[in-house]
Amino acid sequence: TERWAVSGHPVAGESTELAGTGSSVTGKTSLLNQYVHKWFLNDYQNTLGAHLLSKTIQLDNTNLNLQIWDTGGQERFRTLVSTFYKGSDGCLLVFDVTDEDSFSCLEFWRKDFLDKIPPPIADFPMIVLGNKIDLNDRQVSKELAMSWCKGKNVSYLEVSAKNNVNVELAFEMLARKALIHYQESKESCLGESIKLYPTEDSHSSTCC
Repeated sequence: TERWAVSGHPVAGESTELAGTGSSVTGKTSLLNQYVHKWFLNDYQNTLGAHLLSKTIQLDNTNLNLQIWDTGGQERFRTLVSTFYKGSDGCLLVFDVTDEDSFSCLEFWRKDFLDKIPPPIADFPMIVLGNKIDLNDRQVSKELAMSWCKGKNVSYLEVSAKNNVNVELAFEMLARKALIHYQESKESCLGESIKLYPTEDSHSSTCC
C-alpha cells in the first residue's frame, strides 16, 4: 500500500500538514502529481522510500505552503509514515471507484490513521476521494460512497487524476477544513486559558 503526506501547520505563511492514505493502486501519486505538476502518467511504479512535493496556495486570503511527501507503503516504511500521521492537520482517504476492495478497506485506513494521531479527535478534518471516475468499469456507486461517508460524518468528492477533475478542489477543500479546525481549536484553547487564569481585576471584583 502506498501513502503520502503533507507536512506543516495551518498558519498564515507557514506549512499546512495533510496526510493521505488508502489501498495500493488507487492513484494517490497521480493525484499529487496532477495537483502539483499538472501532469499525468499512465504507468506508475510503486513508490520506494519518499520524495517531497511542494505547493504554495492562497486560501481565504491566507498563504499556505503545502509540503507533500509521497511515501512507499512497504512494511519497512511504516514507522516513517506514522510520523507523518502524528503531525497531521487533515486526512484524505483515497479509493478507486473501479475497485470494490479499495472501498471496502476505507474503514481500515480511517481507523489506522485516527489511531496514530494523539489524541484521537472525533471531528478531525477528513475527506474521502473516489478516484478514477474517468474509467467505465465502475464497481462502487456514488450513492454507496456518499452513504458510507455520511455515516462517518466526512465529506465525499469524486475525482479523476487523469482528467484533472476536482483535484485542486479536493486539496483546497481539505486545507480549508484544516485551517478552520486549527482556528477553532486555537480559540477554544484561548477561552480555556481565560477560565483557568482569570485576570487580577476579576479576582479583585470577586472579593469586594
